[in-house]
Formats: sequence, C-alpha cells, structure tokens
Amino acid sequence: MRKTSLTAAALAAAAALTLSACGGGDDESSSVAEVSAGPTKAATVLDNPLDKPDLVLTDTDGKKYDFIKETKGHPVLLYFGYRHCPDACPFTMSNISLALRKLSPAERKELRVVFVSSDPKRDTPKELGTWLAQNDKSFIGLTGDFDTIQAGARAVNIYLDQPKKVKGTWVSSHSPRVVAFSPKDDKGHAIYDKDTTAEEYAKDLPKIIKGGTP
Repeated sequence: MRKTSLTAAALAAAAALTLSACGGGDDESSSVAEVSAGPTKAATVLDNPLDKPDLVLTDTDGKKYDFIKETKGHPVLLYFGYRHCPDACPFTMSNISLALRKLSPAERKELRVVFVSSDPKRDTPKELGTWLAQNDKSFIGLTGDFDTIQAGARAVNIYLDQPKKVKGTWVSSHSPRVVAFSPKDDKGHAIYDKDTTAEEYAKDLPKIIKGGTP
C-alpha cells in the first residue's frame, strides 16, 4: 500500500488545493471542476493525529447524534459531502460499501461509517437516509446547522463552502476526503482521497478496525 506522512499543517495546505466544486439545479447536477495536488495516494498517514470534531447533529431517524460520544472506541470513517453531489460523494460511498462486503460480520459490527451533509438545507434526515441506504443500511447520515458542520469539518482540515445558487444552479465546494479514526485513541490517523478504490479500502479497513495504521 502506498502511503505518505504529513503534518496537520501540510494536510491543511493540501486540502485547500484539492476541492470538489459541485453544481446542480434543484433536480439535477452539472459537471464537477476539480484541481488535484500531487499524485494519487491510497492512504495519507498523519504525523500529528486529528481529534474527533465536536459535532452534535441530527441523524436520519431525526434523533440527536453526538459524534464523539456515539463513536467512542469504534473505528470510524468520516466523510463530509451531500446527496446532490454528481460524482465524488456517490463514488466514495459506493467504494466504501463494496469494501465493507469483504469484511467479516464482527469487523462490520465495529466499524462506523459517518456521512455528514455539507448541504443541510436540502439534505433532510429522511432523504439523506434513503440516499445512503442505497449503498449500505449501516451508513450513518448526519445533518443540522451548516455553521456547526463547517466548524467540525475545519477541525479535521476539511474545506466546506456554503452552498449557493448561481444563475439557477446550486454550487458547492468541499474537500472530498475520508478521515479514518482509530478505536484505540479515537484520533484520525489517516486520510483517503476521492480516488481511493474499493480494493484499497478493503485492504486497509481490517488494519484500521484493529487500531493499526494503513
């Protein structure tokens, strides 16, 4: 597995250069403009692990979900994106779903895959739940106040822009990165980019679930 080590400061700088600018109308989305920094990497291992963001949001059942409390002691994959995203978000969630199928029942029981909406005004709990369930019913979807979500994303060096309508088209930008948290210390030790394949996730997830480094 190819991997690199980055400090949190270096990761923040890289995140500013790797964004997914997604646009779409109310019913459909347009193409994505992307700028990529550096070669594709399966896992970026952090020299300085990230603390979990303090997020208290609403899950797809309409119930309060305290991210730190609910995921404590569990391996976690955290992703910020939105239901109307035309490619990066569905591609990432599909690949994670395919990777989960290669895990044992015990491994799947431990892992928490959390998708936090970057477009909470349009991603209602019910609609978000339906969308995520198309990939895997175990996926946890969260939505809520955008400022709270944006602050949580920044805490793990993920960039989010306030969704806005430009000439009748919804436009949003976000860093399409997955943060992997260890069950041993509840810290984020690795980052995956949007090009990570299902096979790469499948290879790394057993290590993450055991608290190891990919």
